[in-house]
Amino acid sequence: MPARHIRIVQQVPEAIRAGIDRLRDELEVPRDFPSDVQRAAEEAAIRGVDPQVWGLGDRIDRTDLPLVTIDPEGSMDLDQALFIERADDGYRVWYAIADVAAWVEPGGAVDLEAHRRGQTFYAPAERVPLHPSVLSEGAASLLADGKPRPALLWQVELDADGAQRSATVQRAMVTSREKLTYAGVQQMLDDAQAPEWLLLLREVGQLRQQQEITRGGVSLDLPEQEIVADGDQWHVEFRSPLPVEGWNAQISLLTGMAAAGIMLEAGTGVLRTLPPAEQRDVDRLRGIAKGLRISWPGSMDYPDFVRSLDVSKPTHLAMMTSCTRLFRGAAYTVLDEESVGKNLKHNALAANYAHCTAPLRRLVDRYVGEICVHLCAGSPIPEWVLTALPALPDEMRASDQRAKKFERGIVDLVEALVLSSHAGKTFTGTVVDYDSKKGEGTISIAEPATEARFRMKGIALGDEITVRVKDADLERGVVTFTPAGS
Repeated sequence: MPARHIRIVQQVPEAIRAGIDRLRDELEVPRDFPSDVQRAAEEAAIRGVDPQVWGLGDRIDRTDLPLVTIDPEGSMDLDQALFIERADDGYRVWYAIADVAAWVEPGGAVDLEAHRRGQTFYAPAERVPLHPSVLSEGAASLLADGKPRPALLWQVELDADGAQRSATVQRAMVTSREKLTYAGVQQMLDDAQAPEWLLLLREVGQLRQQQEITRGGVSLDLPEQEIVADGDQWHVEFRSPLPVEGWNAQISLLTGMAAAGIMLEAGTGVLRTLPPAEQRDVDRLRGIAKGLRISWPGSMDYPDFVRSLDVSKPTHLAMMTSCTRLFRGAAYTVLDEESVGKNLKHNALAANYAHCTAPLRRLVDRYVGEICVHLCAGSPIPEWVLTALPALPDEMRASDQRAKKFERGIVDLVEALVLSSHAGKTFTGTVVDYDSKKGEGTISIAEPATEARFRMKGIALGDEITVRVKDADLERGVVTFTPAGS
């Protein structure tokens, strides 16, 4: 499930730089690439793509498709390019995914380093990429520079209601025509200046959102926290997702569901799974909603409640943040004899799902893409893919844990920075997590929008309490709170 993301508008504040360096060292977050990895990536970029490299097979030429990328401002690692058109009484979605396998030699230096990293790690004002930038931001990225690029080209047919009719993927050479941003696309749509296919992105995105509602799924759209300076003081501002971000995300989800269907039919591959929520956790959320004075009628289910939240309101934002803890146990599950008969759904999405649309940033996506493209072609899945499958779930689990600890640690540092100027002040918030045996838990404060650990006896989940900021450790990212009356 999503987590809060921090973006620092200016340079990283000197006050927390040491704390970020400490996090990197403690979690062994990689820094520069080893020289042999960098050299291998540069050689691959210079060599270019051989149609028969590593037995990947031939490609069709689809440079005729007017594909474009839509990403945050400044992005260079462009995994996906998109085009949508009408088809009979429905729609045809073309979704090109960067073909990382065309650039990364199985068992080579870049491949081994990618397995060690697992994914791209994100920090304020920087990131730690999965692959060297000469590939991830250059040769393998779907840049709009006029050069044809290798891609896994998905073709998904939808009916008039946005439900999937069919899906297939094949190797292709494509050309991205334009590099668009979310803000730019939203502006074009709002100003009625968007081309037909962008109107179709909105149309299909909204239909897919309705499909999500119908099947009982839900997406949590948390705003991004932006840390800005006001003189010597730092404070938090929020940037809520633009509607186009949700519509674009639905295309990625659609492709991941199509990939899952292809692999399930063949009985081989790796899915992204998430167990159903436990009733006690739903009851806990209802207690938090009551404490935050947010109406949650007994007849309203969890997905509808989430969709009723308005994250522009501080209390609703605190509630949405608490909702990220409802589903636990996300995993990557290999399809084999042991997984037969198990619940293989991603239960927050209420669908079978696989990660396949971000291979420049996530290791498992390269393997899912390879499996699907070979299944659709009726060709044998390469041995290097099958050999790697059993270890992938553990590799991705370890990488996910490290990435989440890194992001959580950065959030803690930023919140400590924001609260460091409020020593001695009191804040009122709602208890969103509490261990009665230890007498400690987490309080969600609406303004400034932070979460903080505290120690206090005799309280319950959902209680509203008032605490005082005692001090803030800007190297450890720890804010000490005491009861307001102490």
